[in-house]
Amino acid sequence: MPDRIFDEPRLAAVYDALDPDRSDLDAYLSIAREQGARSVVDIGCGTGTFACLLANAGLEVVGADPAEAMLAVARCKPGAASIQWVHGVAADLPAMQVDLATMTGNVAQVFLGDEEWAKTLAALRRVIRPGGALVFETRRPERQAWLEWDPVGSYARVDVEGVGRIETWNEVTNVSLPFVTFRSTIVFHADHTTLTSQSTLRFRTREQVAASLEAARFRVEEVRDAPDRPGNEYVFLATSC
Repeated sequence: MPDRIFDEPRLAAVYDALDPDRSDLDAYLSIAREQGARSVVDIGCGTGTFACLLANAGLEVVGADPAEAMLAVARCKPGAASIQWVHGVAADLPAMQVDLATMTGNVAQVFLGDEEWAKTLAALRRVIRPGGALVFETRRPERQAWLEWDPVGSYARVDVEGVGRIETWNEVTNVSLPFVTFRSTIVFHADHTTLTSQSTLRFRTREQVAASLEAARFRVEEVRDAPDRPGNEYVFLATSC
């Protein structure tokens, strides 16, 4: 079940406004071009920002997400009509053979159990053509990103057209590595409504991620630094064996 922050329609509607700078996606678009990809499946596509970016660049795109509220926003964006939207996870994808699969925005960290992660990789290998690529990012646990997820460091205030002023912040509620749980709070000033959502992420080491890819019959070609957060994240590029 998706976290409430993704599957609550009111929250999904303001998701992009709360995270307007998506320059982090430029690196993924560049990788798609490096790979000569003509078809892409974007797992955990959310509100479809990257899927639409790919589609508007002329690629054949499938966007998958388990949160219907996010997909409802995605379907209304320019370029969305040419995209195949799938309400579900990687295992729910129909038969296909794409050149590239992507997981942006640290989607890889939402898979908490080893079995769940292994099933996701197996499902992706099924839909990626032989020699096709998988690219995703994951935070480096030693950088302890969660130390900045406090009400002060994560606080944001945004005025959204047609909605009004919104305040939001995060607060870590439990650190039991490799798992970190935090609560997101969103306040809608127009009607004084406060909504909360709890999320848990798994922080895998570089070695653990590499081993899981090899077990799923992917070959790790390169581990890059995330250009928008240098030193804080790994970007894994692997190919289907």
